[in-house]
Amino acid sequence: MSAPIAWLASAAADLDRILDHIERDSPQGARRVAMAIRKGANTLLHEQPLAGRMGRVEGTRELVISSTPYILVYRLRKERVEVLRIMHGNQKWPP
Repeated sequence: MSAPIAWLASAAADLDRILDHIERDSPQGARRVAMAIRKGANTLLHEQPLAGRMGRVEGTRELVISSTPYILVYRLRKERVEVLRIMHGNQKWPP
């Protein structure tokens, strides 16, 4: 199954917040994390949308982004994959 990926506003806001925080100390680190998150989403979710584990919230799945402490929370729709949130592994989820 190959599915297009839709980033919801909440996930885009999470990514902006994460990268702003990292960039304060390490612009290079922020670029590395951004690339890892985008690569994880674009490669794994596009080609293998079931690659993530079952999510803690019903109807969601979670993809751990390798080499980072971040998790993509997403859901599968008939025609696309929707990225809902990007969470730090230590972050309480669900809130």
